[in-house]
Amino acid sequence: MSAPKFTTLGCRLNAYETEAMKELSQQAGLEDLVVVNTCAVTAEAVRKSRQEIRRLRRDNPQARIVVTGCAAQTEPETFAQMDEVDTVIGNTEKMQAGTWEQMAKGPNFIGETEKVQVDDIMSVTETAGHLIDGFGTRSRAYVQVQNGCDHRCTFCIIPYGRGNSRSVPAGVVVDQIKRLVDRGYNEVVLTGVDLTSWGADLPATPKLGDLVMRILKLVPDLPRLRISSIDSIEVDENLMQAIATEPRLMPHLHLSLQHGDDMILKRMARRHLREDAIRFCEEALRLRPEMTFGADIIAGFPTETEAHFENSLKLVEDCQLTWLHVFPYSKRDGTPAAKIPKQVNGTVIKSRAARLRAAGEARVQSHLATQIGKTHQVLMENPHMGRTEQFTEVRFTEPQQEGQIVTAMILGQDGSQLTA
Repeated sequence: MSAPKFTTLGCRLNAYETEAMKELSQQAGLEDLVVVNTCAVTAEAVRKSRQEIRRLRRDNPQARIVVTGCAAQTEPETFAQMDEVDTVIGNTEKMQAGTWEQMAKGPNFIGETEKVQVDDIMSVTETAGHLIDGFGTRSRAYVQVQNGCDHRCTFCIIPYGRGNSRSVPAGVVVDQIKRLVDRGYNEVVLTGVDLTSWGADLPATPKLGDLVMRILKLVPDLPRLRISSIDSIEVDENLMQAIATEPRLMPHLHLSLQHGDDMILKRMARRHLREDAIRFCEEALRLRPEMTFGADIIAGFPTETEAHFENSLKLVEDCQLTWLHVFPYSKRDGTPAAKIPKQVNGTVIKSRAARLRAAGEARVQSHLATQIGKTHQVLMENPHMGRTEQFTEVRFTEPQQEGQIVTAMILGQDGSQLTA
């Protein structure tokens, strides 16, 4: 008999939830189990999930294979029809202790013939009650404060995998972060599917900036607070105030921009225009000159012309983006964008994605060059590598203590990392 094995595809939130499932499966006493936490963000992500399941079956012929995550939520029958799969559970079910306790009763825990346990995610009104105290490295912990999304971007399947937006109350978040600090974590990252919508479903409808300010005030011993991907059009005054005045809030923001052309943004059903993104970045840099930006950008959205694409390319410079996540558009069944007649040729999509990545790489090189000679507070992820406040990797020749924040003089760079 062996301990359960877990494989995670997709986002940081999925990885967080895998840690929670590990705890739940251990508490239930499960063995000889393989769990695949799938991603549905693109058709390619679903294909990779299926590929991974087949590999895991070959490597674990006697184990029970359980498939969960966003792809399992949005298209459970796809996985139920696979001979390699024993059970499919939804995103709500995977975070409930009862699911794993039932699983411990035997292979037919759902029923003699039923293979799928996936409820209507849109009916879920609360975030999962299972919070984990620490995930990631020993230096950095991730805290899920929000799940789901109320927006319906035309390219995105994720709301159908995650449900509508739900927020964890501020008091619960603060208590969890206090426990993490007591356990020695020097940095906490707030995560969610649509982080800037945090609070809309809570009494008095607080904003993300209110949560950030509350954490920094009530957990004074927390050295570093970081926020993950945000929608810049939803950023509130208190969050801008925190950017301007709170040195413990790290100067790095990952922006959900998706495109740089107004027509394509409208066809995506985004809520911002090009000038909104530029204005936000200019203001954030004015308030915090050392701020760096990452961004999600899609190449080859249906109807995208060369002129439309050039506006995305220019946005890299106009917003001073450094860390790009470039997504070549892939048709996702079940989304409005998949029905748009004028799909872009796959070769063109690949070429445009490569040009965007090259622009991002040039910005990384520029950023690294400007850091030489500067002093940074670096959080060590392992004895030889840590990250600056802007999330830039720093390589050390002499070993440092993992999990500690060290003062480092930047001596050079090797094309991808700073050296200290």
